[in-house]
Amino acid sequence: MRRLLAAAALVAGVVPCAMAADEAPAASPAAATAAASTPVDAIREAARADKRGLVERNMQLTAAEAKLFWPLYDDYQKKLDRIVQRRNRAILDYINGESTMTDANAKRIAGEILAADADEQKLRDRTFRRMSSKLPGRKAVRFLQIENRIDTIGRYDIAERIPLVR
Repeated sequence: MRRLLAAAALVAGVVPCAMAADEAPAASPAAATAAASTPVDAIREAARADKRGLVERNMQLTAAEAKLFWPLYDDYQKKLDRIVQRRNRAILDYINGESTMTDANAKRIAGEILAADADEQKLRDRTFRRMSSKLPGRKAVRFLQIENRIDTIGRYDIAERIPLVR
């Protein structure tokens, strides 16, 4: 039961990609960064507290670029949130059925996660093409790098806490 609660809290609170774009930060970014002990911890804490602020600080956009970037970013986040919710439901299905996991259920859950991953990749590709048509290529790539770092940390946090299928 304790593992179930820990994993549910992880899916609900650690995955930074599912944060709403205009959600108020839980703590100041400076306080979150000061409390972090490694660069990865700093990114993790900043993404939890204020993902949009983290992106804003690292994109280094001019005022003209910002006018073009933020509508694309908001659209990306809205679509990404739906994909992350699908993946999180599949992860919770695994956690809830871990002790009675059948081969058929394991395959179904894996299929749902793989489909969500494929949809996320398609979304990133579309978003990159849209951004690179409106912003300098370096800025579009920078956005992908920032998102990749945030996503990688979130995926690691989940993978670290969910046991392998038995």
